[in-house]
Order: sequence, then C-alpha cells, then structure tokens
Amino acid sequence: MTAITIRIDSAPVIDVLQRLAAGTRNPAPLFKAIGEDLITSTKERFATSTAPDGSRWAPNSRVTFEAYLARFTKTTRKDGRINAKGTGAVMGKKPLVREGTLAQQIFYNVLAGGLEIGSTMEYAAMQQFGGSKAEWPHLWGDIPARPFLGLSADDENKIVAEALDYLDGLLA
Repeated sequence: MTAITIRIDSAPVIDVLQRLAAGTRNPAPLFKAIGEDLITSTKERFATSTAPDGSRWAPNSRVTFEAYLARFTKTTRKDGRINAKGTGAVMGKKPLVREGTLAQQIFYNVLAGGLEIGSTMEYAAMQQFGGSKAEWPHLWGDIPARPFLGLSADDENKIVAEALDYLDGLLA
C-alpha cells in the first residue's frame, strides 16, 4: 500500500477545519435549536389533534365527555339533557386539550450525544401509547393511543435545514 501525506500550512484552511471539528465535537447549539423546533411542532399537534404521521387522534369517549361536563355547573336541564352551554363545552372539547396540562409540559434535554424530547406529566406515556382498564384498573376506561411525540416529515425537513445552517455557520 502506498500512502501520500499532504501537509497544510494555510491558516484559512486550518482555521475552517478546526472550527468544523470543534463544532461537530460539541453540537449542543444545534441540538438546542432542534429541541426548540420540536417543542413548537409538538404543541401544534395538540391544536390539530394529530399524530406526527398526520393521522387524527381518536375522539374523546362518552365517559370523558360526561366527566368533563360534570365539572361545570348548569350544563344540563332538569330532564338530564345537555343545555346550550353544555353543548358548546362538549363541541369545543378536543382530546388532550386543556389549559395547563400535557401540551404545556413538553421539554427537551440536550444529551452528550443527542437530544431527548418528552413530558413531565405522569400520564404522558398513557396518552402516547394507550392502555386498557384491564392493565391499569384506576382508569375510567380504555385509553386509545394519541401519539404526540415523534417526528413528522416537516420536522425531519426542519432538522436537516437546521443542521445545514449550523454547518454553514461553522464554515462562515
């Protein structure tokens, strides 16, 4: 085998290669930018009730609507039927959407070799993957999976764009 050694004495070439090496050894700024983008897109999924793959989340069950209405006063008539106020509340009720809950508890954490995104809420895994009352007796019924974490095609495109911008910044 024949080897060729090339010695580079060019300050601009050495500088750009050193910046590139340093920036790829510690990509925390890139991961932070990606983390912020993923928090935004994850929170947007709650507004649209969709999974990362674009599929719609399962609708709320009757039991969920009944529990929801029970928290409000004056949503039913004397005969037990839902009045206009109750109808408005039910019609506007989307799965996993309520102020101060899961959608507001999304975080990211930059790790040595990557990035994690998740939620601090105890029930986040149940909502992401679903579960049955047989497995979890404390539930009021079976919970369908409503995936909110993950990468959409748009997320993947944004990550690629962020990475390319990051590399451009290292080389500039």
